[in-house]
Amino acid sequence: MNREILRNMDTNHIPVQRLMALLETFALKHASKMLPDLLETADHETVTNRQFLLSILETEVKGRNERRRKRNYSAAHFPPNIRPLEEFNPDELESGITEAQLIRLKELSWLDTCGNLVFAGPPGLGKTMVAAGLGLHAINSGYTVCFEKMVNLVKILDSAETERTAGFRLRNLRKAQLIIVDEIGYTPITRSQANRFFTFISDTYETSSIIFTTNKEIIDWAEMMGDPVLTTALLDRILHRARCYSFQGESYRLKHPTLFT
Repeated sequence: MNREILRNMDTNHIPVQRLMALLETFALKHASKMLPDLLETADHETVTNRQFLLSILETEVKGRNERRRKRNYSAAHFPPNIRPLEEFNPDELESGITEAQLIRLKELSWLDTCGNLVFAGPPGLGKTMVAAGLGLHAINSGYTVCFEKMVNLVKILDSAETERTAGFRLRNLRKAQLIIVDEIGYTPITRSQANRFFTFISDTYETSSIIFTTNKEIIDWAEMMGDPVLTTALLDRILHRARCYSFQGESYRLKHPTLFT
């Protein structure tokens, strides 16, 4: 019976608006929006029923993925004027990271295994640019990311129990697949703040990946944290599945000021 109805149906006289409304009924909003274009393409090309159905479904999936990407990008709280990783040239560093290493990091296998990255070195060498660039690449690949400077993360941890906004941000940080903690060591923290930071790292241990950027070598973190025992326990978790890169060279920021404006 259904086949007979389809054979007798004059599809050319079905209003496009009705088809769009039916698609929206099934929550296919992206496909509905693009339906006129898809129909026009199908009219001008030799498209089978299966190919047309595939184009409808692929359009919907693409639209939903783009909407999710935009939502994840907004939730990441990246710094202004974030640049794609491709704009960073590791050959201008004396040492620290190579083009081949960046290519491997972009494969994100370390993220799939909850591995960590540590970018250490003096200011101005592009550590934040690389970290944020990897975060942007991760979002474009479908992962959730949160970016926070250490000074802001400490404030969030201090006030999460009393301030609604800070508590909401902390929940998002703990759920993110990739967390970027920028500029560790630039400002001192108290003993209680170090304890809260340790608790945060412990809570995300083996459930999220974390990228750390720091101007201090790992051996100097005990002075920053103010507690050698706590620092040892912290580094045990951070370095368990970590790749460390020590950036050395002339200031990347001074040589390429337009990348940081």
